[in-house]
Amino acid sequence: MSRSSDGEERPIGGDVPPDDRSMADARARVYGLLAATFDGEATTVARALEAGTYVTLADAFPVAVDTDALCGFGAGDAVDALAIGYDNLFVVPGDHYVPPFASAHAVDPSETFESDSRHHTAGEAGELLGDPAAEMARLYAAAGFEPERGDGIPDHLAAQFEFMRALCEREATMLDDEPDADTEGLDRVRALQAHTLAQLGWLDQFETAVSTRDTVEGVFAALARLARTFAAWDARDGVRADPPTAADVTTD
Repeated sequence: MSRSSDGEERPIGGDVPPDDRSMADARARVYGLLAATFDGEATTVARALEAGTYVTLADAFPVAVDTDALCGFGAGDAVDALAIGYDNLFVVPGDHYVPPFASAHAVDPSETFESDSRHHTAGEAGELLGDPAAEMARLYAAAGFEPERGDGIPDHLAAQFEFMRALCEREATMLDDEPDADTEGLDRVRALQAHTLAQLGWLDQFETAVSTRDTVEGVFAALARLARTFAAWDARDGVRADPPTAADVTTD
């Protein structure tokens, strides 16, 4: 089960599989929470911590996820600490900084990319607005989507999760209205979900980096682990489309 911001429980898994409409709705709610989490909405995160939403989500996974760092929070006391923790990890350059966008964690550089950004040295991996950003921009354009999260960076984690929320909401709406009327449209939406999840493979490197830097409270390390686990589960069991091939997810 997943718990919404108003405390209502929603199915995301369990012994009895939900129908496709309910599953799409539940996935949209989870991605919406993750988008807010990695866009620095400290109040939303604090409320979710107090309600036990993250722990409830983790309990639904088929694998164990350590959620000890996500327990024992009161919303009023946590907001300021969460805001500072988020900024130190994902906004302010420093010893604890972890770029929250895919290009900075790319293994291979974008050879034609030129920038004087501190995130990129020519010929080396790790950059700002590299190939992953270009691929996400292409996917957004294909869906007619403009992210509001992620500070204008297409491959920012918050923007990617926001996109997945929008796609899942679109799927739920199509299934709710006339599920048999536009099967091609439904297939396109699900294919976009699969392509986007293929772009989230960088969460492995991101989660590792956050876990090595968030070593005191460990809240964002646990949240990064939760996000990686959910995305991996969704790619395998949630999205109703075949996973794309390597050629499908490579920018020409």
